[in-house]
Amino acid sequence: MRCLTESGKITTDVDSLRSEIRDKSVRVIDVRREDDYKKDHISTAVNLPLANLLSDDSPDRVLKLVNSMGIDDETRVVVYDDTFGALASRVAWTLEYLGHADVSLLETTYSNWKSLGLESDSQTPDVQSKGHSLKLQPDILATSDYLETAKQRDDVILIDNRERLNFLEQHIPGAISLPYRTLASDDKILRPKDDMKRLLDNRGVTGNSEIITYCGSVGTLSGLAYYALKTAGLPNAKLYVRSFKEWKNLQKPTAKQEDANYWDLSAE
Repeated sequence: MRCLTESGKITTDVDSLRSEIRDKSVRVIDVRREDDYKKDHISTAVNLPLANLLSDDSPDRVLKLVNSMGIDDETRVVVYDDTFGALASRVAWTLEYLGHADVSLLETTYSNWKSLGLESDSQTPDVQSKGHSLKLQPDILATSDYLETAKQRDDVILIDNRERLNFLEQHIPGAISLPYRTLASDDKILRPKDDMKRLLDNRGVTGNSEIITYCGSVGTLSGLAYYALKTAGLPNAKLYVRSFKEWKNLQKPTAKQEDANYWDLSAE
């Protein structure tokens, strides 16, 4: 299993990003809506609204988007949002699936960046198009067919990252509940490594298991969980991108938590 990034970073702290922006050694991607981006954004950031990406996230089309943002194989990329890291995670995962090695998440949201008084502006940078190769990484993607077979194996853990009540009502059989809200700290999109490891240990998510994450529809909440696993030193993770919505539409089996009072505090 290859490392997530050549720089070894899963999240990038604000001071490091400020330094990289000054050195012109990073491409920053803002995944908020275009109207929000135009009002203000982190200096030098380019805009890739998640809705734009999801309108057609086929590899060939994503490759064109990446090229238009001035990203080649060697470009260091940092992605941010204002939605607790979930939207940024989905974009970062897509770049990784495309074969881009050096991509990480800003450790905090744009609102927090602004509250710290850090550099922002409303200028759209002039970006020269580049050429990125296409080296798909199927080892980080789970399809419905793959999941249906894999979840029967003893060495596979399936994680549902939706709200707890959604899980109680209906989930993929065999999944365990790890709500996305449990992944963050007070001011960071993800808990510190040791804290995250404790959280996952409490849910039995340890060792060399293959771990597949899913959420409601497009892989945002579970994308955040994908990177949470990485921060805890669990690299063998896959994202079921189409998630529970596709699973239900395909009329595959679902389960309900029979005990209506179920509330596993060990996940907290």
